[in-house]
Amino acid sequence: MSEDRVSITITDGVADVRMTRADKRNALDNAMFLALAAAGERLKTEPGVRVVVLSGEGSSFCAGLDFATMSALAGGGERPAAAEGNPGEMAEGRITHLGQQVCWVWQEVPVPVIAAVHGHAIGGGIQVALGADIRIVHPDTQMSVREVHWGLVPDMAGTMMLSQLVRADVAKELVLTARMFDGREAHALGIATRLSDNPYDDAMAMAREIAGRSPDAVRAGKALLNGLFNQGAAEQFAAERKYIGSLIGRPNQMEAVMSNFEKRPANFIDQA
Repeated sequence: MSEDRVSITITDGVADVRMTRADKRNALDNAMFLALAAAGERLKTEPGVRVVVLSGEGSSFCAGLDFATMSALAGGGERPAAAEGNPGEMAEGRITHLGQQVCWVWQEVPVPVIAAVHGHAIGGGIQVALGADIRIVHPDTQMSVREVHWGLVPDMAGTMMLSQLVRADVAKELVLTARMFDGREAHALGIATRLSDNPYDDAMAMAREIAGRSPDAVRAGKALLNGLFNQGAAEQFAAERKYIGSLIGRPNQMEAVMSNFEKRPANFIDQA
């Protein structure tokens, strides 16, 4: 795992997992994809871990894909090999590609995962937060299911996780408008579990409370609820991969990117 992307500190049963690319608002590059997936994989079997707190250092939780990765997804550069962090790469035996796995892995971790969210949680960033079991969010956090803004669709497990939290019409409105909203609205909609002026501190306090419960009962509780909520995951993730594959690098997707970079109205082509 890359220490310059994600750190893990374990104290009294609480695993403190932090994205550490603070100078880039913890934006998702190839190394961050690999580091997040590796962190979750390690914590599946780490002895003595009872709760995980997931946060981002610096001014933001995670601002989504960085520009270099966005350029590659748009067809503007070579995509890396799986070992180099290609987010679209499938691993044998998995129901996710790497981009989905950095969100889904927190559901596979057998203990509760609490996301402490502040600053920005945009695009891939909000999808990482949605992968957690519980989200404690600062009221001023700027959030967006941002992919349609770039001519894409959410493909990091976000469609499934969002659909569990909000009404169907709300999910569609957030995805299709790609609009920004703050933590207060996120709480009103059901995306944020709690609001806090100090999300990290309150997430750690909740983690310590849960860590004081029977670890057998806590694991069983998460497993029971996941069995109820996460049915159909493989099929939904396959659908995400199908639709994102039909969009990346196509004329309308490239136009979405270029019109945003050039700060001009987009000139899209309607399907025949």
